[in-house]
Amino acid sequence: MNERQLKKAKSKIKGKERRAALKAERARLSAAQLLVNQANSLPDPLSKFPSFHKYERNGLSCQLICKRVKEVEPVMMQWAIDLCKRNMRGMYVKSSQGWHEDEKREEMTEDAAWYLFAIDTLSEKPIAFSHFRFDIDYGDEVLYCYELQLEMDCRNKGLGKFMMQVLELMAFSNQMQKVVLTVFKHNPDGMAFFRKCRYETDETSPEDTFEESFDYSILSKSNKMKPTQKTSL
Repeated sequence: MNERQLKKAKSKIKGKERRAALKAERARLSAAQLLVNQANSLPDPLSKFPSFHKYERNGLSCQLICKRVKEVEPVMMQWAIDLCKRNMRGMYVKSSQGWHEDEKREEMTEDAAWYLFAIDTLSEKPIAFSHFRFDIDYGDEVLYCYELQLEMDCRNKGLGKFMMQVLELMAFSNQMQKVVLTVFKHNPDGMAFFRKCRYETDETSPEDTFEESFDYSILSKSNKMKPTQKTSL
């Protein structure tokens, strides 16, 4: 075999390998989307975990409920938007994004949104919520936590950590690859909280360079029972 024939043979092999890798990646993405669709088709992803429907510790007594955005009552939805504004407006103002209430409202009421609420047992009023979604993120099937917001007098009592554990339970029981979230770098309390919950910097988190810097980090916690199976192209 001369040099030209050798190069042609190697090129043919590489072409076959690339086509096989593309086929495998398409199959993986299709499987990931199927898992996301199955999770989103559930009437209530929390229903099969009755022991996580209540939180009664450190002076708090509340019930946890999970709803699609379309099932959330308008009054409850407005409370969630108002709480997010009270807790986060200052953080957004300090960021490059700025605070845009209409955009935040639109994000929080999109059809794909799910909500986990903590309802005080005595007052029957909401005291905390998480806006989350089952979605594909950079090719992975994930539960993406958009918001975790608590009323001021309910903080530092373990409720936030408990709610993150519930999100992880719902994610991993539905075979999501990981739980993902975004946190501002100028939010040290938030960053410390998620680090304490054992969230690590995700591989998709942007890195600062001389030309560009980012005021947020992407954190995640992987499903240890489900190793990543991405195909190298």
